[in-house]
Amino acid sequence: MNDTSPAGGAAPLDVAIAHKDHHRADGRPLRALEDLRLALPFGQAGAVVGPSGCGKTTLLRLIAGLDREYTGHIHLPAHGRLGMVFQEPRLLPWRSVADNIRIAAPEATEEEIAALLAQLSLAEHATHFPGELSLGLARRVSLARALAAKPDLLLLDEPLVSLDAALARDLRDRIATLIDEKRITTLIVTHDLSEAIALADRIFLLSPRPAHVVETLDIATPRSKLTQDVAQTLEAQARAALAAARQ
Repeated sequence: MNDTSPAGGAAPLDVAIAHKDHHRADGRPLRALEDLRLALPFGQAGAVVGPSGCGKTTLLRLIAGLDREYTGHIHLPAHGRLGMVFQEPRLLPWRSVADNIRIAAPEATEEEIAALLAQLSLAEHATHFPGELSLGLARRVSLARALAAKPDLLLLDEPLVSLDAALARDLRDRIATLIDEKRITTLIVTHDLSEAIALADRIFLLSPRPAHVVETLDIATPRSKLTQDVAQTLEAQARAALAAARQ
């Protein structure tokens, strides 16, 4: 059995997965997650980091309610309104940038949409169609679409994957600024420790499959004041914990 529900108020994201199984082609179960627990305080940003194939995206899909076949509970913050940015932008190709946002957030005003487009430097692309956009621009539109819904919980699945270093750094900085400004509870899935350290207040390190949290790192230094020395220390600590989990 499972329970996915909003917790109400300024409650944390609370996840406790006893087990989650996939099924092989021959019907045998494949355990993806087991005894996985994480809690993220209201208004904070968390990052989930673990080895490739350990179940990071599976976890995000469970939290988003896209997969309800698991045993455990997931309590969402506030009213449980979700915004999600997938690895692929998933924009409607026959709709303009502005219309993609309007469709996802019908309650958003034109002023709110215009403000989001301006924040993400998309105003000049409002009437463009997805096929006219680079991957970096499409990712920004996907982020604007998720934010327009005024989510209680923002889920980001590998938001910087496949971008070159300069574009990834630019989008990472924009995400960090929006997290600080909007104070939305945010959970980011990434394979990149430096990305996690730059964006998160709390990092959840996962074991190989079946995944569970092997260590939780709290980052006390505000994002805007994070020095290279502090980031390197945190990365070394995280790498050590991940290496130990593989043994």
